[in-house]
Amino acid sequence: MKNILLAVCGLSPQVITETLFALHQTGYQIDSIHIITTRSGKEKIYGKLLSGENGQYYRYLREYGIEPGSIDFGHQNIHVICDEQAIEIPDIISESDNELLLRKCLELTFRFTRESDNALFFSVAGGRKTMSSCLTAAAQMYGRHQDRIYHVLVSPEFESNEDFYYPPKVSRAIELRDKSGYPYYKETKYAEVNLINLPFVSIRDRLTGEFLRTPLDPGTLILS
Repeated sequence: MKNILLAVCGLSPQVITETLFALHQTGYQIDSIHIITTRSGKEKIYGKLLSGENGQYYRYLREYGIEPGSIDFGHQNIHVICDEQAIEIPDIISESDNELLLRKCLELTFRFTRESDNALFFSVAGGRKTMSSCLTAAAQMYGRHQDRIYHVLVSPEFESNEDFYYPPKVSRAIELRDKSGYPYYKETKYAEVNLINLPFVSIRDRLTGEFLRTPLDPGTLILS
């Protein structure tokens, strides 16, 4: 069965490599990665994760001996939220932005869950809280028994650190900041990345065929 990672991401792209690392360490093989983000998030992903062989995503694959061709992930898999004029929105700051975000989460979840030979892993660790909520709502609408919602918990001092994208095989010291903002160094061997499986209840089995022909809004699906 093909495993698809569908994640939301804001301005901290390291959540993608941390989630991938946690899934691999748990024994899951990931065949495809798709990310829902904003224009600002896309720029971060392009610059930090997918910037050629020096991108942190490719560094992770090399370090852990994973063949890049074994995972479908590239610029075409970055799904940017757009307005009605097809203009990429820079951030989620209004009710209308959130509606566009929810629509994108529902569209992609509907698309990937139409095939029976895959499992969809929803990652809600990245982005604004509303991004996590919208992706969770999409999972509750269309999720199947083989699908899962995951969060990743990273040691607080390493979380969102611009130099930490995954625990390297060989520990190294990186610069961190204490609560007062003063720098100090700590070995990456002390970083913990834990995969949290979040239970959810799906209404998909309650939907009749006509409600599974095209993605609909949550209100319509629940009222059905």
